[in-house]
Amino acid sequence: MSGAAAPSGEEAEVAAWFAQRAETPVIETACARVYLAGGTAFKVKRRVDLGYLDFTTLDQRRWALERELAFNQATAGDIYRGVRRVTRAADGRLELEGFGVTVDYALEMRRFDETRVLSACPERVDAELAEALGRRVARFHAQAPVRLEGGGAANLKYTIDSNAQLLRGMADRLGAAEVEAVIATTEAEFDRCAPLLEARRAAGFSRHCHGDLHLGNIVLEAEGPVLFDCIEFNDALSEIDVLYDIAFLLMDLDFRGKRGAAAHILAAYFDEAARVWDEALRAGMALLPLMLSVRAVVRAHVCGNSGKDAEARAYLAAAAAHLRPDPPMLAAVGGLSGSGKTSFARAIAPALGASPGAVVLRTDEIRKRLLKVGPTARLPASVYSPGFYAEVYDTVMADARALLAAGRAVVLDATFIQPELRQRVEALAAEAGVPFHAIWLDAPVEVLAARIEHRTGDASDATVATLKMQLDRDVGEIAWTHVDATRPVAEAAGAWLGAFRKPDAQA
Repeated sequence: MSGAAAPSGEEAEVAAWFAQRAETPVIETACARVYLAGGTAFKVKRRVDLGYLDFTTLDQRRWALERELAFNQATAGDIYRGVRRVTRAADGRLELEGFGVTVDYALEMRRFDETRVLSACPERVDAELAEALGRRVARFHAQAPVRLEGGGAANLKYTIDSNAQLLRGMADRLGAAEVEAVIATTEAEFDRCAPLLEARRAAGFSRHCHGDLHLGNIVLEAEGPVLFDCIEFNDALSEIDVLYDIAFLLMDLDFRGKRGAAAHILAAYFDEAARVWDEALRAGMALLPLMLSVRAVVRAHVCGNSGKDAEARAYLAAAAAHLRPDPPMLAAVGGLSGSGKTSFARAIAPALGASPGAVVLRTDEIRKRLLKVGPTARLPASVYSPGFYAEVYDTVMADARALLAAGRAVVLDATFIQPELRQRVEALAAEAGVPFHAIWLDAPVEVLAARIEHRTGDASDATVATLKMQLDRDVGEIAWTHVDATRPVAEAAGAWLGAFRKPDAQA
């Protein structure tokens, strides 16, 4: 196998020819080079054999580029234009789409602003973008072709075995003991998860996915996040469980210190995906620690093959940490409309449970899910019947129960005005055998009303009239921990976390 060595011979000639026409330095990855000129980008496959891919022959490179063009039409059709021949003229010069013999192939793409690729600007993944990303990926997965012969236990074992082989090949640089510990722990967790992987394959969760969904393959354009550069060279790496697909994005954000964004993406993904899948979606969350770890190992050996040993060791340590997940717990954030429940819930979620944090279940979003409308669609007051109200809370409790059973921490975001609902969630935690933390957000009426009046683009349908009705109700004694919701969210959430979480937990 070859790694990221400098090109030689004809490959070096092709590289130099494109580089002369490029306006910026070449963008190098483990398996390709990208050249930027004007409004166009050309991607040329490196002539490498990395074990999990082989681009050493002309036919293999053409095959890969043609598949890359076809596969990326689903998510980035406006970017990918066509596969072009690099030919040799009679006088020996190289040219594009000439009449001479073909010496290589290049994928022509529309050039986009590379500074808006999320790996270059992870700070852009704020709450709004995290929400959009989670739902964008869930919709992509729901529409992706089912691959019953892909995914499942055999598919993930293929990657685990490949990872082990590649890690052992660089163990002298990454640490033999650390490599063997991750391999052994991964094998044990895989054996535990294999039946669930097979059940999900049979249930249709194995689909033709992106396959390489990290921040370096997402660009932020005017219409929102665009997923590009999906895997084309090996069906075993793209015909996978949908949760394994999004696990790469979650792992990448977590590794970059953006756990809050990852937790938000996971919650948005879950709510959007639950519009298509139900019970099996919830149970599958038990696979996330293993999938996050496998994804981290993938990055470890890719970095190692590129000579980035320090980064590879950091990914290896992250892989080991994912296989030691914190246990599940249940938190409930209640309060009147406008008290900031959603902001508070999202602020504490990253610090609770296994990476990337607790799944936030929001009654405002579940209402829209049950009625099959968009999460920010406005609903008339007439839909808020007692029967529908009960259905929403039944769904919240069912989601929470299943997620807790799958090992995920959960934060419930609801008003919890009725004493019986507060009792019900407390009983749920006891039934699940998990720690329970209950928070009640307090703020003056005028603050609540002002927040409601200025709220836009949110899932909540609450109005000032809704608040007045809540104020007229007898909420009973609220024995939950009271938090001053007039304080900045980060400050209030930080104070609460300081009292209830382990000192070394990641915020």
